[in-house]
Amino acid sequence: MKTLVPSLAVMMAVAALPGVVHAQWPSYPTSGVPRTSDGKPNLDGPTPKTADGHIDLSGIWQFRNAGGPPARAAASPPPAEPPAGGLGLGPRPPGINQFFNIGSTLKDGLPFQPWAADLRKQRSSENNKDNPDAHCLPLGLMQLHTHPQPRKIIQAPGVIVILYEAQGGIRQIFTDGRPLPKPDVQPWWYGYSNGHWDGDTLVAETIGFRDDVWLDVEGSPLTNAGKMIERFRRPNYGNLEIEVTVDDPKVYTKPWTVKIAQRIMPDTDLIEFICNENDRSGPHLVGK
Repeated sequence: MKTLVPSLAVMMAVAALPGVVHAQWPSYPTSGVPRTSDGKPNLDGPTPKTADGHIDLSGIWQFRNAGGPPARAAASPPPAEPPAGGLGLGPRPPGINQFFNIGSTLKDGLPFQPWAADLRKQRSSENNKDNPDAHCLPLGLMQLHTHPQPRKIIQAPGVIVILYEAQGGIRQIFTDGRPLPKPDVQPWWYGYSNGHWDGDTLVAETIGFRDDVWLDVEGSPLTNAGKMIERFRRPNYGNLEIEVTVDDPKVYTKPWTVKIAQRIMPDTDLIEFICNENDRSGPHLVGK
């Protein structure tokens, strides 16, 4: 009888425990933070703007599941049964359902082509052992949006850089007017992104993905035919709203859109994430 190892989903859930927060950079006051009379950050304060008048998206951001607490605030026991849309992963920690299944907030789930639904079911039945995150490889953008580990947005003229603590990822969204490359461009894990401002909303378009992207822990696929449009809004100081539309005719019967919420993490910073050092888990990532 083969011994099973914890699924990738279970391993990733460790990052959601409250104790992980203490591993962050030692507390240091962030400049420019609106504060209440007792000195605490006022997350409902005004949205900051850059010198050129655009909304400033800069900051350390943590994922908040739709309608739930921050991903790292999971302190209560998981539900007895997995939420709708589960594919055999078993009980999940509360507050990070979108991380496991990006279609969990959609009434009918993701509109898979039949082959893609079968692939996702197969990946889940094998405990998601082939998820790139389990092999120290870059994650798909949607996994990065919903990952329990935070991300840092740095906004500068002509480019917005996102530093992901997860796998030490780096992404650039160019706002200098350059066009997207031609469809036959060399595929990348994060694709190629350019962005423009529509009022107070940053609209980022991304193409040129690899053919083996995982959009969530359970393995919802994205191919090199895929296009992603993200709309970033910051309604106040403490909250970031990201509306993401995915259009991949190879995988899905129609485009679909989900909303992702993130909350500012003031007075802290990212820590380094080195996955490959002394990594001995690979050979033990087996299916059933």
